[in-house]
Amino acid sequence: MLTAFPEKDIASLISALTEWFAINQRQLPWRKQYSPYEVWISEVMLQQTQMERGTAYYSRWMTRFPAVEDVASASEAEILNYWEGLGYYRRARMLHEAAKTIVRLHHGRIPCTREQLLSLPGLGEYTAAAILGIAYEQDVVTVDANVERVFSRILDIDIPVKKKPAAQLIRREAQKLLPHGQARIYNQALMELGALICKKRPVCSNCPI
Repeated sequence: MLTAFPEKDIASLISALTEWFAINQRQLPWRKQYSPYEVWISEVMLQQTQMERGTAYYSRWMTRFPAVEDVASASEAEILNYWEGLGYYRRARMLHEAAKTIVRLHHGRIPCTREQLLSLPGLGEYTAAAILGIAYEQDVVTVDANVERVFSRILDIDIPVKKKPAAQLIRREAQKLLPHGQARIYNQALMELGALICKKRPVCSNCPI
Protein backbone atom coordinates (compact mmCIF):
# COMPACT_ATOMS: atom_id res chain seq x y z
CA MET A 1 0.00 0.00 0.00
CA LEU A 2 1.30 3.48 -0.86
CA THR A 3 0.87 6.12 1.84
CA ALA A 4 1.57 9.86 2.00
CA PHE A 5 3.91 11.59 4.41
CA PRO A 6 2.17 12.75 7.65
CA GLU A 7 1.45 16.48 7.56
CA LYS A 8 2.43 16.90 11.21
CA ASP A 9 6.01 15.75 10.53
CA ILE A 10 6.79 17.91 7.49
CA ALA A 11 8.20 20.96 9.30
CA SER A 12 10.57 18.92 11.47
CA LEU A 13 11.77 16.88 8.50
CA ILE A 14 12.53 19.96 6.40
CA SER A 15 14.32 21.65 9.28
CA ALA A 16 16.51 18.61 9.96
CA LEU A 17 17.25 18.11 6.28
CA THR A 18 18.27 21.70 5.53
CA GLU A 19 20.36 22.01 8.70
CA TRP A 20 22.20 18.81 7.78
CA PHE A 21 22.82 20.08 4.24
CA ALA A 22 24.18 23.41 5.47
CA ILE A 23 26.87 21.57 7.43
CA ASN A 24 27.58 18.56 5.22
CA GLN A 25 27.16 19.70 1.62
CA ARG A 26 30.06 19.05 -0.72
CA GLN A 27 31.84 22.14 -2.02
CA LEU A 28 31.10 21.82 -5.73
CA PRO A 29 32.09 24.48 -8.30
CA TRP A 30 28.56 25.08 -9.59
CA ARG A 31 27.36 25.77 -6.03
CA LYS A 32 29.18 29.10 -5.84
CA GLN A 33 26.97 31.28 -8.02
CA TYR A 34 24.22 28.92 -9.18
CA SER A 35 23.94 30.58 -12.58
CA PRO A 36 21.47 28.83 -14.93
CA TYR A 37 24.31 28.11 -17.35
CA GLU A 38 26.45 26.48 -14.65
CA VAL A 39 23.56 24.39 -13.34
CA TRP A 40 22.69 23.27 -16.86
CA ILE A 41 26.24 22.20 -17.72
CA SER A 42 26.72 20.38 -14.42
CA GLU A 43 23.47 18.45 -14.76
CA VAL A 44 24.21 17.35 -18.31
CA MET A 45 27.76 16.30 -17.41
CA LEU A 46 26.73 14.35 -14.34
CA GLN A 47 24.30 12.18 -16.28
CA GLN A 48 25.96 8.74 -16.40
CA THR A 49 29.13 10.23 -14.84
CA GLN A 50 30.59 9.89 -11.34
CA MET A 51 30.82 13.10 -9.32
CA GLU A 52 34.63 13.30 -9.08
CA ARG A 53 35.09 12.76 -12.79
CA GLY A 54 32.25 15.12 -13.68
CA THR A 55 33.69 17.88 -11.49
CA ALA A 56 37.07 17.70 -13.20
CA TYR A 57 35.47 17.90 -16.65
CA TYR A 58 33.21 20.72 -15.52
CA SER A 59 36.13 22.87 -14.35
CA ARG A 60 38.02 22.30 -17.59
CA TRP A 61 34.91 23.09 -19.62
CA MET A 62 34.21 26.34 -17.76
CA THR A 63 37.76 27.56 -18.31
CA ARG A 64 37.26 27.26 -22.05
CA PHE A 65 33.50 27.98 -22.25
CA PRO A 66 32.63 30.40 -19.42
CA ALA A 67 29.36 31.48 -21.06
CA VAL A 68 26.71 30.00 -23.33
CA GLU A 69 27.89 32.24 -26.19
CA ASP A 70 31.30 30.53 -26.06
CA VAL A 71 29.65 27.14 -26.54
CA ALA A 72 27.49 28.41 -29.38
CA SER A 73 30.40 29.91 -31.30
CA ALA A 74 32.67 26.86 -30.96
CA SER A 75 32.96 24.17 -33.61
CA GLU A 76 31.43 20.75 -32.99
CA ALA A 77 34.93 19.27 -33.15
CA GLU A 78 36.11 21.45 -30.28
CA ILE A 79 32.99 20.69 -28.22
CA LEU A 80 33.55 16.98 -28.66
CA ASN A 81 37.23 17.38 -27.81
CA TYR A 82 36.38 18.92 -24.45
CA TRP A 83 33.76 16.20 -23.92
CA GLU A 84 36.11 13.35 -24.83
CA GLY A 85 36.15 10.70 -22.10
CA LEU A 86 32.68 11.44 -20.74
CA GLY A 87 30.95 9.25 -23.30
CA TYR A 88 27.38 9.52 -24.54
CA TYR A 89 28.47 12.08 -27.11
CA ARG A 90 24.92 12.83 -28.15
CA ARG A 91 24.70 14.85 -24.93
CA ALA A 92 27.51 17.12 -26.12
CA ARG A 93 26.01 17.54 -29.58
CA MET A 94 22.58 18.38 -28.19
CA LEU A 95 24.14 20.80 -25.68
CA HIS A 96 25.92 22.52 -28.56
CA GLU A 97 22.69 22.82 -30.54
CA ALA A 98 20.81 24.08 -27.48
CA ALA A 99 23.46 26.75 -26.87
CA LYS A 100 23.12 27.99 -30.44
CA THR A 101 19.34 28.08 -30.06
CA ILE A 102 19.63 30.04 -26.81
CA VAL A 103 21.86 32.64 -28.44
CA ARG A 104 19.66 32.87 -31.53
CA LEU A 105 16.24 32.95 -29.88
CA HIS A 106 16.88 34.09 -26.30
CA HIS A 107 19.81 36.51 -26.66
CA GLY A 108 22.10 34.20 -24.72
CA ARG A 109 19.88 33.95 -21.64
CA ILE A 110 18.87 30.49 -20.42
CA PRO A 111 15.04 30.36 -20.51
CA CYS A 112 13.20 30.47 -17.19
CA THR A 113 10.02 28.62 -18.15
CA ARG A 114 9.43 24.89 -18.46
CA GLU A 115 7.95 25.23 -21.93
CA GLN A 116 10.90 27.18 -23.33
CA LEU A 117 13.45 24.88 -21.72
CA LEU A 118 11.78 21.73 -23.06
CA SER A 119 11.80 23.25 -26.54
CA LEU A 120 15.62 23.26 -26.53
CA PRO A 121 17.48 20.33 -28.13
CA GLY A 122 18.33 17.61 -25.65
CA LEU A 123 16.66 19.14 -22.58
CA GLY A 124 14.24 16.84 -20.80
CA GLU A 125 12.00 17.16 -17.77
CA TYR A 126 14.73 16.50 -15.21
CA THR A 127 17.24 19.03 -16.55
CA ALA A 128 14.51 21.63 -16.98
CA ALA A 129 13.38 21.08 -13.38
CA ALA A 130 16.96 21.42 -12.12
CA ILE A 131 17.43 24.73 -13.92
CA LEU A 132 14.09 26.09 -12.71
CA GLY A 133 14.38 24.90 -9.12
CA ILE A 134 18.10 25.18 -8.40
CA ALA A 135 19.16 28.12 -10.59
CA TYR A 136 15.98 30.20 -10.77
CA GLU A 137 14.66 29.09 -7.35
CA GLN A 138 11.17 28.46 -8.64
CA ASP A 139 9.01 26.06 -6.59
CA VAL A 140 9.88 23.07 -8.76
CA VAL A 141 11.09 19.70 -7.46
CA THR A 142 14.04 17.88 -8.97
CA VAL A 143 13.57 14.12 -8.71
CA ASP A 144 16.63 12.04 -9.59
CA ALA A 145 17.61 8.50 -8.55
CA ASN A 146 18.88 9.78 -5.20
CA VAL A 147 15.59 11.47 -4.39
CA GLU A 148 13.62 8.42 -5.49
CA ARG A 149 15.67 6.27 -3.13
CA VAL A 150 15.18 8.66 -0.19
CA PHE A 151 11.41 8.84 -0.63
CA SER A 152 11.04 5.13 -1.25
CA ARG A 153 12.46 4.58 2.23
CA ILE A 154 10.70 7.47 3.97
CA LEU A 155 7.37 6.28 2.57
CA ASP A 156 8.22 2.56 2.82
CA ILE A 157 7.44 1.96 -0.85
CA ASP A 158 7.73 -1.71 -1.71
CA ILE A 159 7.30 -1.53 -5.49
CA PRO A 160 9.84 -0.31 -8.09
CA VAL A 161 10.12 3.48 -7.95
CA LYS A 162 9.96 3.79 -11.73
CA LYS A 163 6.51 2.21 -11.86
CA LYS A 164 3.72 4.72 -12.28
CA PRO A 165 2.00 4.51 -8.85
CA ALA A 166 5.29 4.87 -6.96
CA ALA A 167 6.73 7.49 -9.29
CA GLN A 168 3.60 9.61 -9.02
CA LEU A 169 3.53 9.36 -5.23
CA ILE A 170 7.21 10.30 -4.90
CA ARG A 171 6.83 13.35 -7.13
CA ARG A 172 3.64 14.42 -5.35
CA GLU A 173 5.16 14.05 -1.89
CA ALA A 174 8.42 15.73 -2.91
CA GLN A 175 6.40 18.69 -4.18
CA LYS A 176 4.25 18.75 -1.03
CA LEU A 177 7.30 18.96 1.22
CA LEU A 178 8.99 21.71 -0.81
CA PRO A 179 9.13 24.91 1.31
CA HIS A 180 8.02 27.96 -0.68
CA GLY A 181 10.99 29.90 -1.99
CA GLN A 182 13.56 27.32 -0.88
CA ALA A 183 13.72 24.99 -3.88
CA ARG A 184 17.46 25.45 -4.35
CA ILE A 185 18.36 24.23 -0.86
CA TYR A 186 15.57 21.66 -0.62
CA ASN A 187 16.32 19.93 -3.94
CA GLN A 188 20.05 19.79 -3.35
CA ALA A 189 19.66 18.65 0.23
CA LEU A 190 17.55 15.69 -0.87
CA MET A 191 19.96 14.76 -3.64
CA GLU A 192 22.94 15.12 -1.29
CA LEU A 193 21.23 12.97 1.33
CA GLY A 194 20.70 10.25 -1.26
CA ALA A 195 24.28 10.49 -2.49
CA LEU A 196 26.04 10.55 0.90
CA ILE A 197 23.74 8.84 3.43
CA CYS A 198 20.73 7.14 1.84
CA LYS A 199 22.86 5.17 -0.60
CA LYS A 200 22.12 1.72 -1.99
CA ARG A 201 23.71 0.53 1.24
CA PRO A 202 22.45 3.30 3.54
CA VAL A 203 24.28 4.71 6.54
CA CYS A 204 21.09 5.01 8.59
CA SER A 205 22.89 5.86 11.82
CA ASN A 206 24.01 9.16 10.24
CA CYS A 207 20.65 10.09 8.72
CA PRO A 208 19.30 13.45 9.90
CA ILE A 209 15.68 12.46 9.25
